[in-house]
Amino acid sequence: MQILLNPTQIIKSEIIHLFHNDPIFKDKFKAIIDPIVRVSDPRFGDFQANGLLPFAKQNRLNPFEFANIVTDKLRSKEYQCSKYFKMTVAKQGFINFTLNENYIIKWLELFSSREKISKEISRRNSSETVVIDFPSANTAKQPHIGHLRPMNIGESIARILEFSGAKLIRDNHIGDWGTNFGSIIMMLKNESVDLKKEKNENAALEKIDQLYKKANFLEKSDPLIRDKSREELVKLQNNDATNTEIWKAIVDVSNKAFDKIFKELDVKVDITLGESFYKDKVNRIYQELLELNIAEESEGALVVWHNEVKKFSKNNSRPFPFNIRKKDGASNYASTDLATILYRKEKFNAKTIIYLTDARQQDHFQQLFLTTKKWFLKKSYSLPELKHIWWGTILGSDNKPLKTKSGNSLKLQDLIDEAIQRANKILLKKSPNLDNKEKAAIAKAVGIGAIKYADLSSNRTQDYVFDWERMLSFEGNTAPYLLYAYARINSILKKVDLEKPDSLDYSYTLNEDELILAKKLIQFPTAFNQSLKDLRPHFLCTYLYELSGVFNAFYSKNKVIHEKIDIQKKRLMLCRRTKLILKIGLDLIGIKTVERM
Repeated sequence: MQILLNPTQIIKSEIIHLFHNDPIFKDKFKAIIDPIVRVSDPRFGDFQANGLLPFAKQNRLNPFEFANIVTDKLRSKEYQCSKYFKMTVAKQGFINFTLNENYIIKWLELFSSREKISKEISRRNSSETVVIDFPSANTAKQPHIGHLRPMNIGESIARILEFSGAKLIRDNHIGDWGTNFGSIIMMLKNESVDLKKEKNENAALEKIDQLYKKANFLEKSDPLIRDKSREELVKLQNNDATNTEIWKAIVDVSNKAFDKIFKELDVKVDITLGESFYKDKVNRIYQELLELNIAEESEGALVVWHNEVKKFSKNNSRPFPFNIRKKDGASNYASTDLATILYRKEKFNAKTIIYLTDARQQDHFQQLFLTTKKWFLKKSYSLPELKHIWWGTILGSDNKPLKTKSGNSLKLQDLIDEAIQRANKILLKKSPNLDNKEKAAIAKAVGIGAIKYADLSSNRTQDYVFDWERMLSFEGNTAPYLLYAYARINSILKKVDLEKPDSLDYSYTLNEDELILAKKLIQFPTAFNQSLKDLRPHFLCTYLYELSGVFNAFYSKNKVIHEKIDIQKKRLMLCRRTKLILKIGLDLIGIKTVERM
C-alpha cells in the first residue's frame, strides 16, 4: 500500500484524474474541476470534497446524483481511494471520506521522523528561490513593541517556507539612508558624542534616540538648525569622510542591538543589505522608467501614475502619484525598493519576493508592484511573484496601540525581560523542586514562547489585545498549554525504552480515543498547507492547540503503560507521534520546547 503524508492529495488528484481520463467525464465536461478537499466534520467523515456541488450546479446536474456517479467510479479498484477510504455522499452533493484503520496504522509507522515528514512535504512543493524581506527595522531606533510582529510573523513564515522546500533568503533590508541621519550627525557633533567609545550598544542607541528627538524639537523652532541638519546630510550623501565614519558607527550600534534581540527571539538573518547599498543603483531605475514612459517629471519630482489606483488626491482627477525621486534629486523608499527588486531578481534569481510590514503600507506596495509589473514587462525582464504580507496592531487593555504608561513605545527588551520574570514566578508555584539553572531555561522558553504564540495564534491581519494573564495561562490556546502537553508526553516516554522500534501487533484495533488522536495527527499536513498557502501561521497554531487537547483527552481516559503489550505499543506510538508533530509545529512558529515543566 502506497502511503502519502497528506490524504487530501490522494482525493484531489484522483478526482482530477477521473475528470481528465474517464470517457464519461472527459467527453462531457470541458471545464477544469477543483475538488476543494477539506477536513470534515467528524460526524460525517475525515475529509470532504466540496467542489462537486458548485460544479454540478454550473452544469445543471443534480448534485446528489452527480456525486454518486463520481463516488462509484472512485470505488473501483483502479483508484487508490477504494483502498484508503470509506466513501459516502451527503444529500447536498458532498463526498465524505473516512480513512480505514490499516491506512492510519501504516501512516503512523511510516512518518516517524521530522526528516521523513519534511522530505514528503518538500517533494510536493516548489524548490524555487524565495527572498523574504524582514524584519527590516529602521536604523538608529531602539527595538520596540512595533518590531515584535515583523520578527515573529516573518520568522515563522520563513520557517514554514523552508520546511516546504523553498530555497529561502532572509534579507534584513534596513533603513540606513534617510534624512534623519543629518539630524543625528549634527547632534552627535554638537554634543561631542563618540559612539565608538560606548561599550553598551543599547545605551548608545538610547542616546541616539534622545538626540534625534532633541534635534526634531530644535529644528521646528529654529530654521537655521534645520538647515544645518540638511548640510550634514548632504555631506554624508557626498561621501564626506567624517560624516561617513559617524554614519557607520550609528549603523554598527543599531545592528548590534538588533542582533542581540534576534538571538534572544531565535530570528535568523541571511543577509543585511540596507538602503545605502542601493544608493548607486537608483540612477538605472530613473533612466529606464523615463525611457519607457512609465515615469515623468512632475513639479521637480519623478513620479509614476497608476490609473488602477482608486485613491485620488483632492482637487485632482489623477490618482496619488508614486514618487520615485524627490524634488531635490534624492532617492526615497520607492526608488530603493525598485532597485532592490531588480537586484534580487538579477543576483538571486528570485522567483518570489515577500514583504512584511504593517497594514499602513498597503498603498505603497500596491503602487510598487504595479510599477514593477509595467517596467519588467516593457523591458522583457522575468517578473517575480511579489507578495505583501501585512498585519494589524498590538493593543493594550484600552484597545489602543500598546505603549508604556508615559505614552512612549514599549522597549522590546523590557517586554522580553518581563515575560521571563512572570514565567519564573509561575514556575516557582507550579514546580518548586526545579533547580535554578533548569528553572531559568524553562522560564525563558515559556516566557518568550508566550509572547510569540499570542502574536502568531491570532489572524495576522487582525488587531489583538496584549494580555499577560491570558498568554501565560496553562489553560486555553496558549504556549504554556502546548509546552505542558509536550512535556507531559516526554515524561511518559521516559518511563519506557525510547529506542525500541514501533513494531506492532495488528490483531489489536484502535479504540475510539486512539482513533481520534491518530486522525488528528494525520491532519498535520493539511494544517501546514493551509498556513503555507495563505502565509498565516495562526492555522498551524490552531491545529497544535486542537492536537494538544485531543491528546490530553486520550491520555485522561487511556493508560499508556499497559499490562497488555500490544495495547502499550500502539499507545506509545501515538505518544511518540504526537510529540514529534508538536515539536515540528512549535519549531515552525519559533517556539522552543522544554523536556519537563
